[in-house]
Amino acid sequence: MSSIRRTRIYRILAAGWGILSALAVALAIILLAPFGLSRRAFFRLSAAWVRQQLALCGVAWSVEGWEALPQAIRDGQQPVVFMPNHASLLDPPFVLTALPLHPVFIAKKEIRLIPLVGWAVACAGMIYIDRGSRERAVASLKQAAQQVRAGKSVVIFPEGTRTRDGGLLSFKKGGFHLAADAGVPIVPVGIQGAFEVLPKGTYLLNPGRIRVAVGTPIPATEHPDREALMAAVRSQIEALLGEG
Repeated sequence: MSSIRRTRIYRILAAGWGILSALAVALAIILLAPFGLSRRAFFRLSAAWVRQQLALCGVAWSVEGWEALPQAIRDGQQPVVFMPNHASLLDPPFVLTALPLHPVFIAKKEIRLIPLVGWAVACAGMIYIDRGSRERAVASLKQAAQQVRAGKSVVIFPEGTRTRDGGLLSFKKGGFHLAADAGVPIVPVGIQGAFEVLPKGTYLLNPGRIRVAVGTPIPATEHPDREALMAAVRSQIEALLGEG
């Protein structure tokens, strides 16, 4: 079966099925919006979609470090800002599946243009950010800070975009200002293997293994210097990826 999964025709068929089933999931989420069930459905149905796609394409996955987090974070009592590296289109849906919480994701505004999917993401309460407008980006981060103060954790990719070569890009400051303004810790997350499974420039998944390593919380309030905070988070992500 593994040799079949590596054939181009199989990967094309799997990608086609993935697109069709993703649209079906998005439609279901949208239809549940009038009943106030979109957010719950978003996480449950999206996670099920991710698992079936990974299984279909021969991708194994694991999560490490979650149980080492303080109980308050794991229970959702202590909101945090999760910061994963960003190497693949798989990263957002995979983080959604790997973390046992229902955090708010900060997503680039271009996702809004994807038929059905963009509407489903909005219905689930995710926040779009306009990277081309500082004013609108700041407004989105303030909206995210309100969610954190209301007790919800947030996921933001500090690189702001996907890497083209698998390496870690420079970090944007927005997420760090968010954590500091909300007074919550940052939890670095390292995602290994996603770039090899689905690199930038293709929609065809390769068989492989993805590992999510959850790091140690870094209190933003203990690093008043933003550059020092960014360096601490970057150092931990590099260590989680085995680059440090």
